Amino acid sequence: MDRLIENINRYTLLNEHETRLLQSAVEKKVYQKNELIFTEGRIADEIYFVTEGCVRLFYNVDGNDRTAFFYSEGQFICAGESYTYDIPAIENYQAVEPTELFIFRKANIEPLLKEVPRFEVIARIATENELIASQKMIASFVTKSAEERYIDLLNTQGELFLRVPQQYIASFLGVSPETLSRIKTRVFAKRNS
Repeated sequence: MDRLIENINRYTLLNEHETRLLQSAVEKKVYQKNELIFTEGRIADEIYFVTEGCVRLFYNVDGNDRTAFFYSEGQFICAGESYTYDIPAIENYQAVEPTELFIFRKANIEPLLKEVPRFEVIARIATENELIASQKMIASFVTKSAEERYIDLLNTQGELFLRVPQQYIASFLGVSPETLSRIKTRVFAKRNS
């Protein structure tokens, strides 16, 4: 809960009463490794906040999983279009290691917003996170090679290589596991020459 409050306080400071209201409106849930958190076809009515662990966002493309993003501690997760427009989601979220989330249900958020309108910041932060993640992903695929995307991931989220199975990393980079292995070898050789 401290991590959640700390994250929100970056945007707006909560007083003691608001903090208690927030604590009563969220639910903590633990997911096991590989457990699905949210699946396509459902209408999203929750926003998640990762306090421990790592979550994979993936799409089912012709029966194959395609990893689009990873979320770790301190990040909000929301199937934004589904949540906003009450339409079936096309994304899936899966815990890639034991993961603890705080869950904000729409039914609990609505009354909270009436009492403390500044709680809109939670929905805004979640939406901004999704927008920024999407923009980064699109820009990366449009402007960079798979090797450049690998180096970026290594430099910005290197811990993922210790936390996430390599096939998910390969899928995220848009390459096969074999190609990822060749990229890793080339990058390692360049760095050590």
